[in-house]
Amino acid sequence: MALSRSARLGALATAAASFLLVAASSAPTPGADGIGDTYFPRLGNGGFDARHYTLDVVYNPDTDRLDGVTTLTARAGQNLSAFDLDLQKLDVTRIEVNGRAARFTRDGDEIHITPRGPLARGKDFTVAVTYGGVPEALNGPIVFGSDYGWMKTPDGVFVACEPNAASTWFPSSDHPSDKATYDIRITAPKGLTAVSNGRLISTRDKGANTVTHWREGRPMATYLATATIGKFDVRTGRTPAGTPIYVAVDPVLANSNSVDVYAVTAEATDYWSQVFGPYPFEETGAIVDDMPQAGFSLEVQSKPAYSAVRSESTIVHELAHQWFGDSVSVERWKDIWLNEGFATYAQWLWAEHKGVRSAHDSFVAGYNQRPADSAFWQTKVADPQRDTMFASAVYQRGAMTLQMLRERIGDTAFFKLLPAWTKLHRYGNANTAQFIALAEKISGQQLDDLFQTWLFTTGKPAL
Repeated sequence: MALSRSARLGALATAAASFLLVAASSAPTPGADGIGDTYFPRLGNGGFDARHYTLDVVYNPDTDRLDGVTTLTARAGQNLSAFDLDLQKLDVTRIEVNGRAARFTRDGDEIHITPRGPLARGKDFTVAVTYGGVPEALNGPIVFGSDYGWMKTPDGVFVACEPNAASTWFPSSDHPSDKATYDIRITAPKGLTAVSNGRLISTRDKGANTVTHWREGRPMATYLATATIGKFDVRTGRTPAGTPIYVAVDPVLANSNSVDVYAVTAEATDYWSQVFGPYPFEETGAIVDDMPQAGFSLEVQSKPAYSAVRSESTIVHELAHQWFGDSVSVERWKDIWLNEGFATYAQWLWAEHKGVRSAHDSFVAGYNQRPADSAFWQTKVADPQRDTMFASAVYQRGAMTLQMLRERIGDTAFFKLLPAWTKLHRYGNANTAQFIALAEKISGQQLDDLFQTWLFTTGKPAL
């Protein structure tokens, strides 16, 4: 059957329109200046996926000056005409994309980068940023009112960056949803030890300095990266189950209390490997620094960082984060209870394991000590808001939720759920809805009422 002339013309017009639509949709466009996290709208960046960071940083403790070159390998998620990186306060002197100088502008903490030619969707590219200055620690209500980020110490620097301070010391897509692997090279004066993530590749002298190369070969959120520098007594070895361990303790803190950080770290790493699934990283350990103005500890990937010698309970909490927070990271910051509630519940499990107190009794104690009119019960754990994302309710009521879940579905299903969760989302990101769905799948129960009561509703639940 032959088409009429008008039909042929109509078909040609339709084809031309389709071609124009396809061409328009594939035309290079800029990546977004943030991923749209409601707590930090301009953190992270759209249009690409970070794959690997090579950080080369030179630090002078006398002046507190940092000079660096960050080389990011990324994969374009669209045809990119331009893209952003996050960097707070530090000065940028040069940017190269795929080895060619690129134009860039600054808008607050955003670096807007325009390569010489568009970057094709699905293709890898590299961006090298040369920068420097004196990094500034952040402060505010978010992290218990404490300084956090890049913090000067008497002999170096303590670097602990949750939630939004990684970009105070290196340009990045600074959101946990955009994980990457890392090579971190730190140049610092001889006599100081530079500790970072993963495993130690090399240490070599260069004039008056020492260059230390660390490699984190497992995907890592930016806030978990560290470049802590100072005088440390270092002990290395293996846990009884065979995981390499590296513990660095500021000699100022030697014998400051009875906790053996090395021994507890080794024991807890092996025990959590039985409860939560295989240890997800190449090395375990700790960084213990003398940093009194940082009133917190952080689950730095592979080596939790402590601003003083902390209790056994704190150590097991931070090590539990290696599974809940580090290997399985939040998709958005509002789901922070998936980190802190689980790590707090791990403290209850540890007390139970040690015969000190059952997790049920820990739940009862926490529930009974807070009256119904306490502000504690007014935090919505599933979305606590930015300035209260580390409120005690996120930790404690998050742990209470898990105990209620355990008592509802029973120990067999509950202790099947935990390693199933860490296996399903290993090295990735997850959200609350996904956890609820997995709990329901493994238990065979409908659990909406439990999670609605404990996570999504304010007020003291009735038992």
